[in-house]
Amino acid sequence: MIAVLVQADGSRPDLDPLHGRASLRFTDAAGLGEAIPGADALLLWDFFSTALRAAWPRATALRWVHTAAAGVDTLLFDELIESDVVVTNARGTFDRPMAEFALATILARVKRLHELHDRQLARHWRHEETQTLAGQTVLVVGTGSIGRATARLLRAVGMRVRGAGRTARTDDPDFGEVLASGRLVEHVGWADHVVVVAPLTEQTRGLVDAAVLGAMKPTAHLVNLGRGPIVDEHALVDALGGRGIAAASLDVFGVEPLPADHPLWTTPGVAISPHLSGDASGFRDVLARQFVDNAMRFLDGAPLDNVVDKRLGFVPTPSSIPAGTRA
Repeated sequence: MIAVLVQADGSRPDLDPLHGRASLRFTDAAGLGEAIPGADALLLWDFFSTALRAAWPRATALRWVHTAAAGVDTLLFDELIESDVVVTNARGTFDRPMAEFALATILARVKRLHELHDRQLARHWRHEETQTLAGQTVLVVGTGSIGRATARLLRAVGMRVRGAGRTARTDDPDFGEVLASGRLVEHVGWADHVVVVAPLTEQTRGLVDAAVLGAMKPTAHLVNLGRGPIVDEHALVDALGGRGIAAASLDVFGVEPLPADHPLWTTPGVAISPHLSGDASGFRDVLARQFVDNAMRFLDGAPLDNVVDKRLGFVPTPSSIPAGTRA
């Protein structure tokens, strides 16, 4: 019987369908080193955990690691990347919730909802016009499944959408035009809203830097739902304080929880949420079912879903892999 080890964060996913087919062991991060010898598979339920790196020398039988997240940046380390261990992720689970959250942040900005709430607290009645979404422009940075769901939803409400990804292309079914993210500074000036949903990789770390922020419209709105280190937070504070851009809606940060003394808390134009854009009600049940489905494939010797290219740092699609690059 194959051993499946679950490194949990205090809660236990419902893995009942696997009983009788696999030996299940549950542990926390501190106990992973003791529990992992002999385990064939590992479910990282706590997707921020880095415990596997420390436990790696004791992973004597490990063949598969699944993380209950779309991003794998906290999981990957050199020994895992170089090994034959297969890594899968939760691609697809968070697509619609994150797309809806992106739309919500844009609506809140366009309809002045944050300002209206502040005026309500101050009991200040002030009439003014708002804007409509129709015709506003959005550049979605990240052309994976989350980016595509976001593009489809924003286009459905009348917004003009382009994508930014690893390679430029035209006639994309969801984005129309995809621009090369490496040339982001040349293209962000087109957008009223820049929505970041890319994974954190060596190519995207610090992608939205001072130069990119400086090239954005003074009226532009930055939305980051991807990973905090994709955006240079110090440059963002400077851009907002110096009226380089108008607003930012941030769900992810370089350090989480965001420290109480961080200037983003009080920077004008910033809306903060605590890394919850993909966490719609019932999402843990969806994550558990997704793992169970893949575990059944693993037990049956069938190909796994959502296999991550460990060097790229995400699940590749044909359009995301440049010619000559290993998939």
